[in-house]
Amino acid sequence: MGIAQRAMTLRASRKLASTFYPSAAIKCIGLRRYRSQSARDVACLLDVNPSITAWKCMPTAFDCAGQPHVPDFEIFNVEGGSTFVDAPDRRGASYAPTVEAAVKANNGRYHPLANEEVYSGYRLRNAKDLLRYGDHITPLGDRLRLLAGLDEHGSLPFSECLAAFQETRAVAGMASLILHGFIEVDLDEAPIGPETLVRRIPR
Repeated sequence: MGIAQRAMTLRASRKLASTFYPSAAIKCIGLRRYRSQSARDVACLLDVNPSITAWKCMPTAFDCAGQPHVPDFEIFNVEGGSTFVDAPDRRGASYAPTVEAAVKANNGRYHPLANEEVYSGYRLRNAKDLLRYGDHITPLGDRLRLLAGLDEHGSLPFSECLAAFQETRAVAGMASLILHGFIEVDLDEAPIGPETLVRRIPR
Protein backbone atom coordinates (compact mmCIF):
# COMPACT_ATOMS: atom_id res chain seq x y z
CA MET A 1 0.00 0.00 0.00
CA GLY A 2 1.44 3.38 -1.04
CA ILE A 3 1.69 6.59 0.97
CA ALA A 4 -1.43 8.08 -0.66
CA GLN A 5 -3.52 4.95 -0.01
CA ARG A 6 -2.38 4.74 3.60
CA ALA A 7 -3.20 8.43 4.08
CA MET A 8 -6.72 7.81 2.78
CA THR A 9 -7.07 4.93 5.23
CA LEU A 10 -5.97 7.20 8.09
CA ARG A 11 -8.55 9.81 7.11
CA ALA A 12 -11.29 7.20 6.83
CA SER A 13 -10.53 5.95 10.34
CA ARG A 14 -11.39 9.31 11.87
CA LYS A 15 -14.79 9.59 13.49
CA LEU A 16 -17.53 11.87 12.28
CA ALA A 17 -18.00 15.12 14.20
CA SER A 18 -21.28 13.89 15.71
CA THR A 19 -19.31 11.35 17.76
CA PHE A 20 -17.82 14.09 19.91
CA TYR A 21 -19.25 16.94 22.00
CA PRO A 22 -20.07 19.67 21.14
CA SER A 23 -21.15 19.04 17.56
CA ALA A 24 -21.21 22.64 16.25
CA ALA A 25 -18.22 24.31 14.63
CA ILE A 26 -17.96 27.92 13.47
CA LYS A 27 -14.75 28.32 11.45
CA CYS A 28 -14.31 24.84 10.00
CA ILE A 29 -13.77 24.51 6.25
CA GLY A 30 -14.92 21.21 4.77
CA LEU A 31 -15.81 17.92 6.42
CA ARG A 32 -15.59 17.71 10.20
CA ARG A 33 -13.87 14.52 11.38
CA TYR A 34 -11.84 14.18 14.57
CA ARG A 35 -9.23 11.61 15.50
CA SER A 36 -10.05 11.79 19.22
CA GLN A 37 -11.83 13.82 21.89
CA SER A 38 -8.55 15.64 22.42
CA ALA A 39 -8.61 16.76 18.78
CA ARG A 40 -12.23 17.86 19.20
CA ASP A 41 -11.21 19.90 22.25
CA VAL A 42 -8.54 21.66 20.21
CA ALA A 43 -11.14 22.52 17.56
CA CYS A 44 -13.29 24.17 20.25
CA LEU A 45 -10.40 26.47 21.11
CA LEU A 46 -9.77 27.28 17.45
CA ASP A 47 -13.35 28.55 17.12
CA VAL A 48 -12.95 31.07 19.96
CA ASN A 49 -9.48 32.30 19.00
CA PRO A 50 -9.86 35.73 17.33
CA SER A 51 -6.50 35.42 15.57
CA ILE A 52 -7.71 32.33 13.67
CA THR A 53 -9.94 32.90 10.65
CA ALA A 54 -10.54 29.27 9.60
CA TRP A 55 -9.39 25.68 10.14
CA LYS A 56 -9.51 22.34 8.35
CA CYS A 57 -9.68 18.81 9.75
CA MET A 58 -7.01 16.37 8.53
CA PRO A 59 -5.90 18.64 5.69
CA THR A 60 -3.14 16.64 3.98
CA ALA A 61 -0.68 13.79 4.46
CA PHE A 62 3.08 14.19 4.89
CA ASP A 63 5.61 11.50 4.08
CA CYS A 64 7.47 10.93 7.35
CA ALA A 65 10.28 8.47 6.66
CA GLY A 66 8.01 6.32 4.52
CA GLN A 67 4.98 6.58 6.82
CA PRO A 68 2.05 8.94 6.18
CA HIS A 69 1.14 11.44 8.87
CA VAL A 70 -2.09 13.43 8.62
CA PRO A 71 -2.07 16.37 11.08
CA ASP A 72 -5.24 16.93 13.05
CA PHE A 73 -5.71 20.46 11.68
CA GLU A 74 -4.46 23.17 9.41
CA ILE A 75 -5.24 26.57 10.91
CA PHE A 76 -5.31 29.89 9.06
CA ASN A 77 -4.53 33.14 10.86
CA VAL A 78 -5.57 36.74 10.28
CA GLU A 79 -2.20 37.53 8.68
CA GLY A 80 -2.80 34.99 5.93
CA GLY A 81 -0.42 32.30 7.16
CA SER A 82 -1.20 28.72 8.13
CA THR A 83 0.11 26.13 10.59
CA PHE A 84 -0.40 22.38 10.85
CA VAL A 85 -1.38 21.32 14.36
CA ASP A 86 -1.69 18.07 16.30
CA ALA A 87 -3.67 17.62 19.51
CA PRO A 88 -1.80 16.95 22.77
CA ASP A 89 -2.52 13.22 22.81
CA ARG A 90 -0.04 12.94 19.94
CA ARG A 91 2.70 15.09 21.50
CA GLY A 92 4.58 12.21 23.09
CA ALA A 93 4.80 10.26 19.85
CA SER A 94 8.36 9.47 18.78
CA TYR A 95 7.63 10.63 15.23
CA ALA A 96 6.92 14.28 16.21
CA PRO A 97 10.41 15.55 15.12
CA THR A 98 10.03 13.60 11.87
CA VAL A 99 6.65 15.21 11.24
CA GLU A 100 8.08 18.68 11.85
CA ALA A 101 10.90 18.00 9.41
CA ALA A 102 8.48 16.72 6.78
CA VAL A 103 6.23 19.77 7.11
CA LYS A 104 9.20 22.15 6.94
CA ALA A 105 10.42 20.36 3.81
CA ASN A 106 7.12 21.39 2.24
CA ASN A 107 7.55 25.01 3.38
CA GLY A 108 4.97 24.60 6.12
CA ARG A 109 4.85 25.20 9.86
CA TYR A 110 4.04 22.52 12.43
CA HIS A 111 3.05 22.79 16.08
CA PRO A 112 2.28 19.80 18.32
CA LEU A 113 0.13 21.26 21.10
CA ALA A 114 1.09 20.66 24.72
CA ASN A 115 -1.51 19.41 27.17
CA GLU A 116 -1.49 22.66 29.16
CA GLU A 117 -2.18 24.71 26.02
CA VAL A 118 -5.56 22.99 25.76
CA TYR A 119 -6.58 21.98 29.27
CA SER A 120 -5.27 24.68 31.61
CA GLY A 121 -7.60 27.42 32.79
CA TYR A 122 -11.25 28.04 31.89
CA ARG A 123 -11.06 28.70 28.15
CA LEU A 124 -11.96 25.20 26.96
CA ARG A 125 -14.87 24.94 29.41
CA ASN A 126 -16.24 28.29 28.26
CA ALA A 127 -15.72 27.43 24.60
CA LYS A 128 -17.72 24.22 24.99
CA ASP A 129 -20.49 26.09 26.82
CA LEU A 130 -20.73 28.57 23.94
CA LEU A 131 -20.52 25.97 21.17
CA ARG A 132 -23.52 24.18 22.60
CA TYR A 133 -25.41 27.01 20.87
CA GLY A 134 -23.14 27.14 17.82
CA ASP A 135 -25.92 26.37 15.33
CA HIS A 136 -28.13 29.17 16.64
CA ILE A 137 -28.65 32.37 14.61
CA THR A 138 -29.50 35.57 16.51
CA PRO A 139 -32.31 37.57 14.87
CA LEU A 140 -31.45 41.03 13.59
CA GLY A 141 -33.73 42.82 16.06
CA ASP A 142 -32.12 41.20 19.10
CA ARG A 143 -28.66 41.86 17.73
CA LEU A 144 -29.39 45.53 17.14
CA ARG A 145 -30.90 46.02 20.59
CA LEU A 146 -27.90 44.48 22.32
CA LEU A 147 -25.29 46.30 20.25
CA ALA A 148 -27.07 49.63 20.78
CA GLY A 149 -27.06 49.03 24.52
CA LEU A 150 -23.34 48.25 24.48
CA ASP A 151 -22.65 51.35 22.39
CA GLU A 152 -24.42 53.40 25.03
CA HIS A 153 -22.83 51.84 28.11
CA GLY A 154 -19.48 50.57 26.82
CA SER A 155 -19.78 47.24 28.63
CA LEU A 156 -22.51 45.44 30.56
CA PRO A 157 -22.72 42.38 32.82
CA PHE A 158 -23.93 39.27 31.04
CA SER A 159 -27.11 39.18 33.10
CA GLU A 160 -28.13 42.70 32.04
CA CYS A 161 -27.56 41.91 28.37
CA LEU A 162 -30.19 39.18 28.46
CA ALA A 163 -32.98 41.78 28.63
CA ALA A 164 -32.21 42.84 25.03
CA PHE A 165 -33.51 39.54 23.64
CA GLN A 166 -37.18 39.55 22.68
CA GLU A 167 -37.24 37.27 19.61
CA THR A 168 -35.11 34.29 20.66
CA ARG A 169 -33.67 32.50 23.69
CA ALA A 170 -31.40 34.99 25.42
CA VAL A 171 -28.43 32.76 26.32
CA ALA A 172 -28.43 31.12 22.89
CA GLY A 173 -28.52 34.56 21.28
CA MET A 174 -25.64 35.80 23.41
CA ALA A 175 -23.54 32.72 22.66
CA SER A 176 -24.13 33.09 18.93
CA LEU A 177 -23.06 36.74 18.96
CA ILE A 178 -19.88 35.87 20.87
CA LEU A 179 -19.01 33.00 18.51
CA HIS A 180 -19.61 35.11 15.40
CA GLY A 181 -17.48 38.02 16.57
CA PHE A 182 -20.06 40.70 17.39
CA ILE A 183 -19.35 40.80 21.14
CA GLU A 184 -16.64 39.46 23.44
CA VAL A 185 -16.21 38.21 26.98
CA ASP A 186 -13.14 37.12 28.93
CA LEU A 187 -12.92 33.36 28.46
CA ASP A 188 -9.85 32.86 30.64
CA GLU A 189 -10.64 34.59 33.94
CA ALA A 190 -13.50 32.38 35.17
CA PRO A 191 -16.51 30.39 33.95
CA ILE A 192 -18.99 32.65 32.16
CA GLY A 193 -21.48 33.91 34.74
CA PRO A 194 -24.03 36.67 35.40
CA GLU A 195 -21.29 39.12 36.33
CA THR A 196 -19.10 38.45 33.26
CA LEU A 197 -18.58 41.72 31.39
CA VAL A 198 -19.71 41.87 27.76
CA ARG A 199 -18.12 44.28 25.26
CA ARG A 200 -18.85 45.07 21.65
CA ILE A 201 -16.11 44.20 19.17
CA PRO A 202 -15.40 47.22 16.93
CA ARG A 203 -16.08 46.62 13.24
